[in-house]
Amino acid sequence: MSGSIERIYALVMRHVWIWRSSIMRLVDSIYWPAVQMVMWGFMTQYLLPQASFVAQAAGVLLSGLLLWEVVVRGNLSLSIAFLEEMWSRNLGHLFVSPIRSWEMATGIIIAALLRTLLGLIPVSLMAWAFFGYNIYSLGLPLVAFFAILQMFSWSIGLAMSGMIMRVGQSAESFAWAAVFILMPVSGVYYPVSVLPHWLQVISWGLPPAYVFEGMRAILAEQTVHWDMLAIAFGLSVVYLVIGFQIFQWFFRASRRAGTLLGQGE
Repeated sequence: MSGSIERIYALVMRHVWIWRSSIMRLVDSIYWPAVQMVMWGFMTQYLLPQASFVAQAAGVLLSGLLLWEVVVRGNLSLSIAFLEEMWSRNLGHLFVSPIRSWEMATGIIIAALLRTLLGLIPVSLMAWAFFGYNIYSLGLPLVAFFAILQMFSWSIGLAMSGMIMRVGQSAESFAWAAVFILMPVSGVYYPVSVLPHWLQVISWGLPPAYVFEGMRAILAEQTVHWDMLAIAFGLSVVYLVIGFQIFQWFFRASRRAGTLLGQGE
């Protein structure tokens, strides 16, 4: 087990050194969430004087934006961590070493978590400084929201990384698009109840729907629905296991096909 920890640590530190040598890789993690936050922040500033429900929904919009970026950044950070190995033609070298596929998956998950935190913490502080909105006022449930959304994003990232490993870099676009396909049924900016019934069924099968409904309940009613968070956590664990199994399946298929050594730009 100590050998596995050392190998995972080495994989994580490889990505940390890549970030240190190219600060633009980290700037990208902050830039897009910051642009989104500023755009929606000024929109809510415009709506505040209006005498309507929307005028009271600034916190809902900014919270939805910041929490959705947890999903987006988590997925993209993991996918990029994997693609870094392909772009540098390092994938084949890794797998002829003692590193196992689950150790690589763990390493890129940790690297993705660090990159997500490095990107979103400054953006959350910008929301506080620019618009006076403190997402940390959500309290302890915010930790649960973050953990649930991160696990769900990792499940997507692992599945997409496995597909890219098997199919090749022609499938890269799926890594960027996969999360956004789910956005309309995740209830980010509106309740799940506004969706058609058949879409509600799909929505309630996804962890983000419970998170965003729970977030709105805290902001509107000061009520924490722990039962919804428990369901969302359970679903995220299931999706993470499925995502890891898909990654493993594609890895074995790539090894049988002999395509691992040919990956890269």
